[in-house]
Amino acid sequence: MHSFDDIPTSKNLSDSASGPWHTQLTRYHWFVLAVAALGWLFDTMDQQLFALARVPAMKDLLVDASGVAPDDGMVARYSGYVTSIFLIGWASGGIIFGILGDRIGRARTMMLTILVYSICTGLSALSVGFFDFAFYRFITGLGVGGEFAVGVSLVAEVMPHSARPFALGLLQALSAVGNITAAFISISLGYLEETGAVDDAWRVMFVIGAIPALLALVIRGRLKEPEQWRHVKERSDVAKKAGSYAELFRHPVWRRHAILGMLLAFSGVVGLWGIGFFSYDLVRLVLRKTFEEQGLEGTALAGKLTYWAGITSVMLNAGAFFGIYGFAQVTQFTGRKPAFAVSLVAALASTVVVFWKLSEFHEIFWMIPLMGFCQLALFGGYAIYFPELFPTHLRSTGTSFCYNVGRIVAAVGPAALGLLTSKVFDEYAEPMRLAGVTMCVVFLVGLVVLPFLPETKGKPLPE
Repeated sequence: MHSFDDIPTSKNLSDSASGPWHTQLTRYHWFVLAVAALGWLFDTMDQQLFALARVPAMKDLLVDASGVAPDDGMVARYSGYVTSIFLIGWASGGIIFGILGDRIGRARTMMLTILVYSICTGLSALSVGFFDFAFYRFITGLGVGGEFAVGVSLVAEVMPHSARPFALGLLQALSAVGNITAAFISISLGYLEETGAVDDAWRVMFVIGAIPALLALVIRGRLKEPEQWRHVKERSDVAKKAGSYAELFRHPVWRRHAILGMLLAFSGVVGLWGIGFFSYDLVRLVLRKTFEEQGLEGTALAGKLTYWAGITSVMLNAGAFFGIYGFAQVTQFTGRKPAFAVSLVAALASTVVVFWKLSEFHEIFWMIPLMGFCQLALFGGYAIYFPELFPTHLRSTGTSFCYNVGRIVAAVGPAALGLLTSKVFDEYAEPMRLAGVTMCVVFLVGLVVLPFLPETKGKPLPE
């Protein structure tokens, strides 16, 4: 029996192996994939808890000193603001921890990111107003933003070449499990809130979100840095350039990949965070009318809506799981760029259908999964494609720039949706619908930049 320390971590270990990709993996490969998947799963659970708790939190935290509750327009506007602040923190964390991932190592940086997002998620439960809540969400975003780049860089460098796209696709697909876990937490707490057993279910959600800090203990003791990264650190001429934005933008190829990759990510991030995750609020809007007609009000109504927001999340992320892993399968035949093109068109069409047409209870069960499949397929592509665009000493930095700096630009998305809903289309009966459909033009950005990016199917990672 071998210990993990006896097993090489080079990506070349099984490059010549044939057969299904999973048969090429050693025990250590599976361990790395499991740790990275759990880190990203808990990361996405935190994101989804926030998306589900955002509206109830704003309704509580925006009550003024005289006890007057905020109107729906104010809740929509501040929900957009706090989401944008979270995304700015996410982008900032991506920059900071992306650099650290190249400089001090993938495993060590992953541990730090998990501690940051877990602890600050728990602190969000203690919020007493909008500003401290926004501050906690910003710091949480720092950790959330850093985890993705180091996680996919670690898996990309450890896995055998032919297994890499499938392992990264599975890693990203399992993020949907984190989202679904958050949804079931919301469903359970919504039921307890409806029955009066729990007050302020959104606070309990954030307390539960602190649990992933325990994973950092596992990472600290057993996870090693990839051999490919260690070799780079041994070369002083290359090591001093690791994690350098000056180096990233000095080289014309890496600079082009970074800028175009960021715009490709911007398209999907705004589509999901600026439109897709607001489908929970759209469903609340649709179902509120039904429940009010049934005589529900107060905490019973709030609990019922929280419960169905959770159901909506399950529907969206069930579709997301198959969309993400489906991208990993399809791209092996079509290449990266054709798979992205089809996904962008499908995301645009499905999102328009949801925001324009969803009005009946039964439509939740097919429209929402369809949109989840199409929108989240793009994120399966990001996990596979971005590490393939950059050399080892800039892989975490470049991947993080694409995925997270795009969020700085993308931070305008949720705020724009909130302003469109509360200002531009406020005279319409259901302004969120028109706002969501208008925002769908963002998917065209990805289609415009795609022809200028390279095709990486079948090519090794840049050294």
